[in-house]
Amino acid sequence: MTYQRNPVKAPRVSGLALKALVNTMESSLGAVVLDKLVKDSGIERWRELSPGDAPPLQHPLPHGAPAAEPQPATEQATRAIAASPPPPERETVSAYLRAYREGGLEPVTVVRRLHVAIERLDSGKDRLGLFVARKPEEVLRAAEASGERLRSGKPLSVLDGIPVVLKDEVDLAGFPTTLGTKFRTHAATADSTVASRLKAAGAVILGKVNMNEIGINPIGLNPHHGAARNPWNRGHMTGGSSSASGAAVAAGLCPLSIGADGGGSIRIPAALCGIVGLKATWGRIPETGVPPLCWNVGHVGPMGLTVDDVAALYALLAGPDGQDLVAQMQPPHHLSGYENMNLQGVRLGICWPYFEDAAPEVVARCKEAVKALTHAGATVVELPPPDLNTVLWTHSCIILSEMAASMRQEVEERASDFGLDSRTNLAIGRHFRAIDLVHALRHRHRLTRELLATMANVDVIITPTTATTAPAIPEAALPDGESNLPVVDALMRFIRLANLTGCPALSVPAGFDRAGLPVGLHLMGRPYEEHLLLRLGRVVERATEHRKPPTHVSVLR
Repeated sequence: MTYQRNPVKAPRVSGLALKALVNTMESSLGAVVLDKLVKDSGIERWRELSPGDAPPLQHPLPHGAPAAEPQPATEQATRAIAASPPPPERETVSAYLRAYREGGLEPVTVVRRLHVAIERLDSGKDRLGLFVARKPEEVLRAAEASGERLRSGKPLSVLDGIPVVLKDEVDLAGFPTTLGTKFRTHAATADSTVASRLKAAGAVILGKVNMNEIGINPIGLNPHHGAARNPWNRGHMTGGSSSASGAAVAAGLCPLSIGADGGGSIRIPAALCGIVGLKATWGRIPETGVPPLCWNVGHVGPMGLTVDDVAALYALLAGPDGQDLVAQMQPPHHLSGYENMNLQGVRLGICWPYFEDAAPEVVARCKEAVKALTHAGATVVELPPPDLNTVLWTHSCIILSEMAASMRQEVEERASDFGLDSRTNLAIGRHFRAIDLVHALRHRHRLTRELLATMANVDVIITPTTATTAPAIPEAALPDGESNLPVVDALMRFIRLANLTGCPALSVPAGFDRAGLPVGLHLMGRPYEEHLLLRLGRVVERATEHRKPPTHVSVLR
């Protein structure tokens, strides 16, 4: 089979034309318009493609080999961070630890500096559009408690006193979880498992940050809370939907953040903002306290300045909580071999025509990253091309059907309160038939089974994370945004299979294009082998140039 990607035929639409399109989709004529839209995009070939004997159930994810090292993941992460001197001028978790324990800096001092920086960066006409909710006095109290523990030599974890932000898709007691909407205003009464584990580790949660409305688009624009802007160039997108989770780390406000990923929503903003993002194996990190938007493809997970930072947060967050059903049946998480920079025996799966289906500078930087991996001893195994049309429609049917179902009552009661791009995608989700969803679930099973067979011969599959660096924000179309499916396709082309199959995937910085915008490399692994992805990401990171974005703060000096 030769590599083929069907061109996106949908026009770019904004303003009055987009409003008219959305109104038509939601009217009695909507079925006709939607039918033509999806047929023009290739759905009929997908509907006719047999899934063989696959049932509409997820293929069981194999547990693989047990950890080679007996230490718990948190101990391994602590050891790795302690052994890694922070790169100059990079305010990593390691840099925070040294500032607290050797430089005499107090978490309260850091938090006060951060409050000043947040006010400067996130207010006025040049705001970055990051925070949607903060409680500065509560943050100061948390920092004071952390300082007391550090002074007494009794930190709760390696993350005690480390500032973190949460995507506004994750419950934090006392704060609304808006999901990027304007109508979800009731405060959460309990912490999500993710927030609870962060608090138990002593991390200082600065607040809730901006996201694409209901996480339904990968571009990072929000009609209610404003466009989240990229610190590398505020006229460019952050990517989404964990838009501000990526931008806050890139801007220096925290070395760690929490994102959520149903279709690249951790990895896309990580790539466009020049940071690291991990979508762990499906269920590896519990979703308890994360309002359900897309049950079968959704993941919550860590984003951070460096691979070590993300490894530390992954070690803290992963593991069953006794409540999330998907999270229950999994092997213990670990970071076995994480510090080993010798990649002898590691096989990198690459389909070159697929890998090269991206902007030339993206391809060039990602090839340099592959060269760093092979110089460390890894070998390249060439793979056959994926069936992108099947992957696209299988993922689109599942995620949009589930989002339409999760938002059904809200759409019925207040459709006009949603942004135009959300209404467009929700209309497509409602247009799918029940047999389409069953068909998609059967293909998910088949695609997972086939991917696991492929990965018997390779250890990771490598592509760029996105086919382009951060696109320009369509300023004239704000605040409503636009429907621009070619941009969406460029951001999601390499993303969807990891969500469909539940396999873990990591985006790690791979350099910059000519305009100084970051490029991301994407590594997808076998289920429960996050430790190998992080190990390879560490090798790429150490071979890659690092810079600070033009919009950036330093709070440790």
